[in-house]
Amino acid sequence: MNQISPFKSSAFRITLVYVLLFGLSVSIILGFVYWSTIVYKTNQTDVDINAEIQELTDVYKRKGYPGLVTLMSERVQPRPGDPTLYLLADYQFQPLVSNMSGWPRMSVDGKGGWLDFKLSRIREGGDKKFSVRARAVLLDNRYNLLVGQSMKDLTTLKALVGRALIWGLMLTVALGIIGGLMMRRTLSSRLAAINQTSRKIMQGDLRRRIATSGTGDEFDELAGNLNGMLDQIERGMEGVRRVSDNIAHDLKTPLARLKNRVEELKIRVAGRPEEELAVDQIIHEADGLLATFNALLRIARIEYSEQRKGFKSVDLNSILYDLLELYEPLIEEKGQRLNVDISQTMEISADRDMLFQAFANLLDNAIKYTPDQGVITIRSVKEGVNWYVEVADNGPGIPEEAHEKVVLRFYRLDQSRTTPGSGLGLALVFAVLKLHKLDLSFSDNHPGLCVRVSASIVESDTIGRRKAAKNISDKFTQHKTIIN
Repeated sequence: MNQISPFKSSAFRITLVYVLLFGLSVSIILGFVYWSTIVYKTNQTDVDINAEIQELTDVYKRKGYPGLVTLMSERVQPRPGDPTLYLLADYQFQPLVSNMSGWPRMSVDGKGGWLDFKLSRIREGGDKKFSVRARAVLLDNRYNLLVGQSMKDLTTLKALVGRALIWGLMLTVALGIIGGLMMRRTLSSRLAAINQTSRKIMQGDLRRRIATSGTGDEFDELAGNLNGMLDQIERGMEGVRRVSDNIAHDLKTPLARLKNRVEELKIRVAGRPEEELAVDQIIHEADGLLATFNALLRIARIEYSEQRKGFKSVDLNSILYDLLELYEPLIEEKGQRLNVDISQTMEISADRDMLFQAFANLLDNAIKYTPDQGVITIRSVKEGVNWYVEVADNGPGIPEEAHEKVVLRFYRLDQSRTTPGSGLGLALVFAVLKLHKLDLSFSDNHPGLCVRVSASIVESDTIGRRKAAKNISDKFTQHKTIIN
């Protein structure tokens, strides 16, 4: 199963967009709260300062300078928790009544007399600087009045809200990532189920269907549509298979009777060479048709039965040695060379006759398409619990784009149509190996074709079977034989 890179995964991109949008939306909300809090506190400070100045100017208008001094003298007395600052100065900005060290060294702006500055202390306070917001007014062009408030609380509030904003944003991102990962996990699990079922279907198990969660969501709707499509495809393919199988079954009997009658005819035309030749050709064609129908019916029985109950422990190498004994005369007749490299015994649960037929078809194809004086190689390798068997030749081979097609019924390459055959050999091999849960693959042998059958098995410790395999292998010269 190929793993998709996270950066190419749609679920990852959806998660990333989800986290970014979630974080951005919360940042906007927290930023608005921060801005609103600071602006509200600043405006409230301005309102308090304006109210204080209005009260002091009213007293000055009613009671004059003595009344203002008396009131301010009371106001400048230390009061715990009171952040208000007062300063009454003459026209040269010399302090007259104040709880500040002196007039701030900055000019008053032209927008209502507002000042923002820093003080190092209030009277005998410490030297730590703090921010002050104040407003200055001129009384009868004789006195300068300044009223302000320490912004220490606002600074503390800014720091508090700022920290809350940062922690809130971090928590939001963390929750967004967790939520995104949960969403990605949900998407990936649903998609993984669909992909797993799809792979099983692509391997030929058309009876597989995609499971639904019962929630009625989009994935259930997708699974329902895909299952409906698979039902139609399966019915169509099943119909095609049954038609071909029924045709093979219905025609097999009359074709056999036809062959018998032609053989009776051969007896009657004995002694007439031309007529005997024609009859022999008819019999040969009838045998070919019967072989084709028998192959179709055998494939159908294998595909429809899917029975593994009759499987027994089988020594795979003994099957290969039996094949070598059977095909050795034909290989010698064509002048071909056979290289054999068979490893230790390999036992699998299988139907021996079926596997023998499958490997016989592979070896027969290799002999058929390998030129005279060519080389055929049979190799079996066991590595731990893994094993594979290869049948290779140096014939014309199969183009890579046709590797998946050659296992279909009646499919033949253009260059193979002039040779005898029906295009069912590899289809039968594929059906047998599928029933045994074995893998079939093709590769270029440079030149020629290399066919590999592979699977995983459990290590066998059956000594008797190993000895039997060794005795059979003695005639092939230490697992490496060349037959001229």
